[in-house]
Amino acid sequence: MEARHLRYALALAEHGHFGRAAGALGIAQPPLSKQIADLEREVGTRLFDRTRRGVFPTAAGVAFLARARRALGEITAASVDAARAARGETGRLRLGFIASALLEPLPDVLGRFGRERPDVRLELHEMATSRSTAALVAGELDVAITLGRPRGTGAERLVSVPIGHDHLVAVVSGAHPFAGQASVSVEQLRRQPLIVAPGEDEPALTGTLRALLGEDSPAVLAGASVARDIHTIIGLAACGVGVGLGPSRMLSVPRRGTWFCEVTPRTSLPDLVLSFDARERSPVLRAFLGVVRGNCPDAAAALDLRLGPREEGGL
Repeated sequence: MEARHLRYALALAEHGHFGRAAGALGIAQPPLSKQIADLEREVGTRLFDRTRRGVFPTAAGVAFLARARRALGEITAASVDAARAARGETGRLRLGFIASALLEPLPDVLGRFGRERPDVRLELHEMATSRSTAALVAGELDVAITLGRPRGTGAERLVSVPIGHDHLVAVVSGAHPFAGQASVSVEQLRRQPLIVAPGEDEPALTGTLRALLGEDSPAVLAGASVARDIHTIIGLAACGVGVGLGPSRMLSVPRRGTWFCEVTPRTSLPDLVLSFDARERSPVLRAFLGVVRGNCPDAAAALDLRLGPREEGGL
């Protein structure tokens, strides 16, 4: 039994006449009569009464047609669902990200993606760079946003593109001696209790701080307070715990009772990097990368370089 048999039976029931049903279907009457007869033999019972007044479903036919109508509806829905999935309009996206990405560019990217793909299920996980890299390599994430490029076993399989640039800034409480200053020097930082991200989670940032502080870095960083994200760094600084060090994107979340200073010499931090498995090209991932391309010009150029120019409806 094929879908066309169901369509033929429904058309015959609707028109009550073989000739009219055949015309509506765009076929000749003899083939329609044969297909209905074949269907009745397969079902094992008569589905239509042929009378001089027309063709009418039997009791068995009524029961069959009810199921046939639902079955054709499911077939149509399946085709629609398959097409939507192929366009990346349904499915899921598993994204791991560091907290600072919530300042920029994730709000615009996720907002636009949610509006354009409301039926895609987003699974969002705040993760340190080391954890999200491992999860991405293990296939537990579809895409990750990290500080610096992923490193370690399996990282060679990843496509990684920069989506944001930062430099180091300091944040202190309003009562701190640095408050009111436009900048602080490295020499001044060496003599202050610091607040930093955990080294094991963000090794790229820790490496930058070690290089900046020079030979004093082991002692200075050993006594530093450790904060899991930029909001905690700012919060601890506001409490007067010490001088918080973090990315310049912290400037977008000023907090009452705090003061931000540039660090001299100006020190570039590792890029904010978006990564995904080069072998994974699901429609939902393609759709997400399309939004990233539209919102992050640097990423668009890098994705074009790695993946080729964007095609209509694709990446």
